[in-house]
Amino acid sequence: MQNETRNLIEQVLSSVSQNGAEGDVLITEEAQLGLKCHQGELSEYKVTSSRTVGVRVICGDQVGTSYSESTEAADLQNMVEAALANAKYSKQSPTEKITSVPQDILDWSDEIYRPDNTPQKDKIALALSLEAGLQARDSSASAPYNGFGEAEVSVAFGNTHGHRCVHQERYFSCYNYALLQRDDKQSMHLGYQVGRTFDELSAEACIAEAYDTAFDLLDGAPVETGRYDVIFAPETLSELFGPFGMCWSGLSAMKEINPLRTQVGELIAHPEFSLSESPYVKGGFAIKAFDGEGFGCVDTKIVSAGYLQTLLHNGSTAKHFGVPNTFNASRGPKSSLGVSPGHMSIAAGSTTEAETEGGTYLEILSLQGLHSGANAVSGQFSFGASGFLCRDGVRIQPVRGITVAGNFYAMLKEIEAIADTVHANHGHTFFAPKIRFSGLSVAGN
Repeated sequence: MQNETRNLIEQVLSSVSQNGAEGDVLITEEAQLGLKCHQGELSEYKVTSSRTVGVRVICGDQVGTSYSESTEAADLQNMVEAALANAKYSKQSPTEKITSVPQDILDWSDEIYRPDNTPQKDKIALALSLEAGLQARDSSASAPYNGFGEAEVSVAFGNTHGHRCVHQERYFSCYNYALLQRDDKQSMHLGYQVGRTFDELSAEACIAEAYDTAFDLLDGAPVETGRYDVIFAPETLSELFGPFGMCWSGLSAMKEINPLRTQVGELIAHPEFSLSESPYVKGGFAIKAFDGEGFGCVDTKIVSAGYLQTLLHNGSTAKHFGVPNTFNASRGPKSSLGVSPGHMSIAAGSTTEAETEGGTYLEILSLQGLHSGANAVSGQFSFGASGFLCRDGVRIQPVRGITVAGNFYAMLKEIEAIADTVHANHGHTFFAPKIRFSGLSVAGN
């Protein structure tokens, strides 16, 4: 932890203690570069940086938060006073406390915070190549959305119990949407790359993913309305799980809006379905050593052989339910205490991919209407979709203009097969094998 950051933490916490309160402080620093291209020229060269200090104070059973984007002594003092004032008018939160236990916080900096000496011209060249490389494949193709980005992020934490820790990471990314038009048909698809070093990015792979899929889907048409077995591509499977993420949250259970809140210990999924949350996965991009309360993160088995083992908890929700803390507290400088996962991983099954892909099924590559088309409480969903009708692992017909509907919680129980090889989503935050869900409702022709 840099001396300036450490001094800021000590300054804020000293003020908190002098006012007879307990508290913790988060300092986040971000530096970002964003490049975009249009018609062979850079259309955006954006450099941003920010530093935000956020404090949480606890006075008895009341909690107050505040933040400052200034590090001037007077502004930090005003921030603490605002948090103390907010606490006076907050509702009682008897389970939310500032606590710490002796822990060894793991350090993955060598993997996630690598030095970068890449010349700026190379980054600009990569950004320009996203559009140029696509049009070299097909002069009629366009890349309406494309870009290169890099970010350096630092999170420093301290509390009035003397606990201090820091997280630093750097990552690079590029993306490219390929838009193809032929006659009255139009198709667009995303290619995406992410890496811890600039050299891990491949503009060629990004272009190929976007163009090849958009081209293959160009002649897509709806299938007959009916029930189909469905396999979601890794990216779409992670997107499907997204709107229902609160079902794993102890915070939503405490608010009594989690439909699984009373089912811990019960069978909620197919007996071969296992789901875990991990702070570290090799090659992952949700790596974190400590949570929003400064506790070292741990691996958590959420579902094992179909049985719900636990929800994800922070210190407050764990105390509310009288269960072990899973150390999944989340809190930014501007936000209150929450719960969030690191990497989510579905375990490999016992069926080969060839067996999983046997017979006729739909492979879904993209979903639309993810937020408006899902009810996290009931589990009902209805999404626009595109992909391919497949037989025995071979794509036999591109499919577009369909709607896939079902119930998320019922789907978990109606799994036909789980393959034996795990794949990552684009962002390398969600890992899962191919899962064949049986009999989903598809509206087409």
